This record gives sequence, structure tokens and C-alpha cells, in this order.
Amino acid sequence: MTEPLQIVAAGDHFILPSLITRAVAHEAERVTVKELKLGWPLVPFGPVAEVTEASDAEDELIEALTGARVLVTQMGPVTERVLDACPDLRLVVVCRGGPVNVNLDAAKRHDVRVCYAPGRNAAATAEFTVGLMLAALRRIPQSHNLLALQGSWEGATYYTYEHSGLELEDLPVGLVGYGAVGSRVARVLCAFGARVMVYDPYVHGEIHGLRVASLDELLRKSRVITLHARLTAETRGLIGARELALLPRGSVVVNAARGPLLDEEALCDALENGRLSAAALDTYATEPLPASSRLHALADHVVLTPHLGGASRAVAEKAAAIAAAEVGRWVRGEPLAHCLT
Repeated sequence: MTEPLQIVAAGDHFILPSLITRAVAHEAERVTVKELKLGWPLVPFGPVAEVTEASDAEDELIEALTGARVLVTQMGPVTERVLDACPDLRLVVVCRGGPVNVNLDAAKRHDVRVCYAPGRNAAATAEFTVGLMLAALRRIPQSHNLLALQGSWEGATYYTYEHSGLELEDLPVGLVGYGAVGSRVARVLCAFGARVMVYDPYVHGEIHGLRVASLDELLRKSRVITLHARLTAETRGLIGARELALLPRGSVVVNAARGPLLDEEALCDALENGRLSAAALDTYATEPLPASSRLHALADHVVLTPHLGGASRAVAEKAAAIAAAEVGRWVRGEPLAHCLT
């Protein structure tokens, strides 16, 4: 390849195209330095074409991809129509944990390699999960709303034995799943002095905390559970009415993983009848959360955030860097690290 490599950075409001351009430029410098040292022929990187907002923008994407061989994007729709219209395209790198915006079957037919960026938001989601847990345990949002929005000091009633919350030190906390996020949460909770327990039948080797043999055992022993399992046919509805009934009365449920892991109707029932004292959710069965959801009427017992666990500046920067590194590997003819086609 001697002609300049045409790359399109199709960004959005989170993965800014400028972040992709900067990361690609840095990777191009690394490629050039390595090639000079090894005496390889230089692969010139052309200027990166930027698409400011690529979500649902098929026509704009097709126009930008004219003659381009590489696309780096977060939400750009790489459909069969886009692939048909862009015969020069050879590599698509998606700046997220899975290329759900790419038609993989069509990409295979067009001989287009598709890569993604796993792990880019593990630290951010783990931190957010612990934040949700603390907020629910200590009723931070409720007391904030009373004072900041209503000018009321009534939140001081939480400073009574009956209404005060739980602290993490010595608290039995159960983790359902021990992947990239769950393992980080476990380490943080151990630092707080929590009694961490883990159920994950697919993870072997050393863990932070006590491994338990079954989900039922974990639930019976935990005052807080936090979900970190992948969403599969097996795990959909993993925590339902039967499972919630196994928790000690007054327990807390945290879910910043995937909404469908948890039966929301059963959760609302458990909150309403006092089986659970609180829940903290960042993900939902239906997103955006419908106005008709029963969760809205349970504001005194829930912490609700709109799927923000992976939203940090570092995540956007990491995603762009992971994607650019895949471009560099492809240019050098090296094995791609996270390729699905």
C-alpha cells in the first residue's frame, strides 16, 4: 500500500471525532517510527475525514467513506447499504464493547474486518457501581433533594437509628458475575472492608472475596447484591421474584450491568412490600425508562440514573486509543486484537 491511507472518524456527542483523529495521528507516529527503525517501506496516513454526528446517518457516512479504506466509529450505522456503497472499505473499528451497529454478516460478505473496543469502560462502570451502592445505602440522593430542591432539613431524620443507612465495612456484599467490572468492584469493596462474596460459575482462579457455590447461597448471605453478569439467554431474568425472596429482609439491589438481568416488576413488588429497603439502577429492561414505570413512584427507595455507568472522559479517550491501535496493527499486517470477522 503506497497511496495515503484514507480514514474516516465518524464520531458523536461522546466519542468526539477529534478524539479519534488525535489517537490515529498518535498511532501513525508510532507506525512511522517503527518502520524507520526496521527499514520497512513507509505507509503514509492521509488526513482523517471527520463526521461530527454519525448516529443513524447512513447518507452522510456513505459520502464521507468515498475512497476510504478504514472507518473508526462509535454509533455509525454500518449497514448492508453502507457496505454496498463503499467498496474500498476494508476495516471497521467500533469504539464500544460490541459492534452492535455493524451488520456482521454483510461485512463478512464484503471482506471487511470488524473490530471493537472491549474493556474501555470497565473502570468507569466499576466506580459508578460503587457510587450507586453508597448512594442507596446512605440515602444520599433523597437527602440532597430534600435540602437542595425543597429547602427542607427533614433529611436530618436519616440521622436516627431507625432511618439511618448501612455502611460498607463488615457488610456482606454479593457480586453476581466477576468479569472486568465485577473484579474491580470487588477490589474496591474489599478496601472498604466489606465482606465480599462472588458467584460466577465461569471464572476460576484467585478472586477478591469469598467464592460461593450457588446463586441461592449468595443471595441468602448478602445484604447487598450487585449484578455484573453478561446478558445472555441464560442470564435474562436471572434475578426474579424467587431470587429476591431469598435475600435477607431490608437488602439492597444494585444493577449497572444490563437491565434485563433483573425482573423490574418483581423488584418493585419487593420494594413496595418492604422485602427490599432500596435499589440503585443505571440500566433498565426498556430504555429510556418509560414514564409508566412503577419505579418512578418509589423515589424514596430507589436511585435511578440514565445508563451513565460508562460515561467518563477517560472512557472516550481509551476507546479512541484502542481503536487507533487496531488500525495500526492492520496497517502493519499484525494480528488484530479484537476482531469478529
